[in-house]
Amino acid sequence: MGYTQVALKDKITEMYPEIEINGISVSLDFSTEKNAYIIDFKKSGAELKTHLDKKDADECMDGIKCVYLGMQVAEFIKNFEELRKGH
Repeated sequence: MGYTQVALKDKITEMYPEIEINGISVSLDFSTEKNAYIIDFKKSGAELKTHLDKKDADECMDGIKCVYLGMQVAEFIKNFEELRKGH
């Protein structure tokens, strides 16, 4: 399946609107060594790096939500909120 990294990033933020709602920036790069996209979520100095296997990225582009990625996004938001509150 052919798509650009920009298209994948746009699809991820479309499928997980909480990313934009919470003001989280997203960047990604493809690692040929891991055959996966390395995704970097950032907000106010907090950062989470995770990976999305090529197969999962292909499914994402087909509109299938990746449960693992959704859990990572939710965990980042939770951790960021705890940091913000001083916990």
